Amino acid sequence: MQAQAEELKAWIGRSETVLDTIGATPVVGLMATLDWPPAPVETGTPLLPLWHWLYFLPMHRQSEIGADGHARRGGFLPPVPLPRRMWAGSQLEFRAPIRVGDRVARTSTIADVSVKHGRSGQLVFVKVRHELRCNDAAAPALVEFHDIVYREAQQPGDPATPPQTAPAQAAWRRKVVPDDVLLFRYSALTFNGHRIHYDRRYVTEVEGYPGLIVHGPLIATLLLDLLRREQPDADVASFRFKAVRPTFDLHPFHVHGAPQGDGSVHLWAADHEGWLTMDATAVLR
Repeated sequence: MQAQAEELKAWIGRSETVLDTIGATPVVGLMATLDWPPAPVETGTPLLPLWHWLYFLPMHRQSEIGADGHARRGGFLPPVPLPRRMWAGSQLEFRAPIRVGDRVARTSTIADVSVKHGRSGQLVFVKVRHELRCNDAAAPALVEFHDIVYREAQQPGDPATPPQTAPAQAAWRRKVVPDDVLLFRYSALTFNGHRIHYDRRYVTEVEGYPGLIVHGPLIATLLLDLLRREQPDADVASFRFKAVRPTFDLHPFHVHGAPQGDGSVHLWAADHEGWLTMDATAVLR
């Protein structure tokens, strides 16, 4: 892997632009998936923070899909020769509304590629910068950094990452039951073919996890959904989250929130044992 590090770093600076029109149907679908009552979604309705993930979906041909359900390595993302790929976190700035009916261009650039050695072997981190511009505007409405981590296959006897205890003091708390249907619906809404979210045989026998893995972006969406339920008028200026520990479908988990004195809200998710699984901060205008 170290020998290939320079080759992978050659991808830094690569860029692509894709276009999409913000339609109402994905919004209606996510509202239903998050168990919100039906409501009209008309042209001009602003997207809630993170709901842009319902667009610019990877429409790879079936013949281009690899064994894990993702597109085969290469193309825009570097061809990292490690089998496990996870969304490790994101940092987002919401600068202007994105609305239903907008024509949006997303320009993506490989911002960084780094190779490290962790407890479970080699790791490759890829950071992608996304800028979304609406209706030919010069300035982006949204800027996002997306962190992707690639890992070696799970091996018997690999050391487990020490868990972190979730914070004890929360102003808000909501239980989430990550059943197969919830995971399937979110995979369908985001056209995510990654088998770790719906193929129990694959995720347990091939990747070595105990159960289906709850999507990191879904957990992040549930964290901001908690904020919306508790403070419906909150205007999110920025949001950052880090995936700390996988969440599996074997038990319910909880999302929590605690407003801070500086205008931010600390948000986090914890599993059934009280271990921290995602840590996040929303800054409000």
